[in-house]
Amino acid sequence: MLDRLSPRPGARHRPKRVGRGPGSGWNKTSGRGEKGQGHRSAGRETPLWFEGGQMPLARRTPKRGFKNIHRKAVESLNVRELANFAEGSTVDPEALLAAGLIRGRAGCVKLLGDGDAPKGLTIKVHKASAAAIEKIQAAGGTVEILA
Repeated sequence: MLDRLSPRPGARHRPKRVGRGPGSGWNKTSGRGEKGQGHRSAGRETPLWFEGGQMPLARRTPKRGFKNIHRKAVESLNVRELANFAEGSTVDPEALLAAGLIRGRAGCVKLLGDGDAPKGLTIKVHKASAAAIEKIQAAGGTVEILA
């Protein structure tokens, strides 16, 4: 059955044979026009962004700033955001992610010292500011820096 399938009559056309003399109806320039880039057989195709030789948009728009390829992503949170944790609990990046305080995209978590520190927390983060460490220790907690 599949060996007898064929396209419907008139669905397929013979390829247009150009450049075969005046009787073909595609005489002389064979549909390529008179002059220009594409009238010879070796006429190259221009890319989609080519603007005919005028200064391209990507080069005539002003450039500002740069993107640092060596940037290390750091998620920061302040001491005041730890108020929801119970006294004596351990706060690590997994606990912060579960509580919705960090997004978890960056591999590094930094603790900053804004706000009042809750009492008696053990905090494990990758970085911490001096003010944050001081406030946590003053509240009877400890800060461990992860490698």
